[in-house]
Amino acid sequence: MASNKYLLVICGPTASGKTSLSIDLAKHFGSEILSCDSRQFFKEMSIGTAKPNAGELAAAKHHFVDSLSINEFYTIGDFERDVITFLDGYFLNHDIAIMVGGSGMYIKAVCEGIDDYPDVDPNIRTELNQLFKEKGLEALQTELKELDPTYFSKVDLNNHQRIIRALEICKSTGKPFSSFQNKNKIQRPFEVLKIGINWDREKLYERINYRVDLMLEEGLEQEAKELYPQRALNALQTVGYQELFSYFSGEITKEKAIELIKRNTRRYAKRQMTWFRRDTDLEWFDAPVDANLVINWVESQLTKN
Repeated sequence: MASNKYLLVICGPTASGKTSLSIDLAKHFGSEILSCDSRQFFKEMSIGTAKPNAGELAAAKHHFVDSLSINEFYTIGDFERDVITFLDGYFLNHDIAIMVGGSGMYIKAVCEGIDDYPDVDPNIRTELNQLFKEKGLEALQTELKELDPTYFSKVDLNNHQRIIRALEICKSTGKPFSSFQNKNKIQRPFEVLKIGINWDREKLYERINYRVDLMLEEGLEQEAKELYPQRALNALQTVGYQELFSYFSGEITKEKAIELIKRNTRRYAKRQMTWFRRDTDLEWFDAPVDANLVINWVESQLTKN
């Protein structure tokens, strides 16, 4: 059934210009913005998560930014519930909301619903993070192959966070992670329009390298230093912080840490693009994006209903 309420989702890899485009769209449509970045929720992590700055936050009303502490346990399911509850109220007075971010699973949860996973013991996650730190990715891959060969055969084996997520379900429940998957897509009471930002790879990588340099100038090292005592928390298993933590503990030099932040961020961007390119509902716009082209496309979709 067609709806007259719309969720515009702006997707793209890190450093692709999602924030500025979302603000242009919010101003044009009189909309508010929902962050769908799984690390921008946390108050203590600002520089390293490239949160919207004060000017950007003032230009359009944002939600789900600085809404949690790193000490709080928050799942994709929690995010799905909170966003849908928010939208139920928001759409009473607005027709268009804008969600922006690069966390593909979080976007999927809001747009389609996610598989219903059981709660897990946080201690298991801590143990798995420690295993990854001490013995590396191969140790996680070996465990997953033993506990859930089905998921092992299709997961991105270079994505340690996804492997850890699967293993914590396996270990908490005694059942394969894959046995909890394949829930039917939920029909939401609003239409979803997805917009993707497409960069030439080399130009995107240049932007990523520049952004890392800018974060360091803005005080990323000090921010990470303040968080170092809490480095075992799940929220801090994040590119930009982990590498600096290794520097603080004397494992690598500062120069090496910076090099790894850039490399790992580029790898993360590549994984994001792999995820988004599988989504056939995305309308792609080549970067740098002309906001007017996006606005015209959105308005053409609105008139269809």
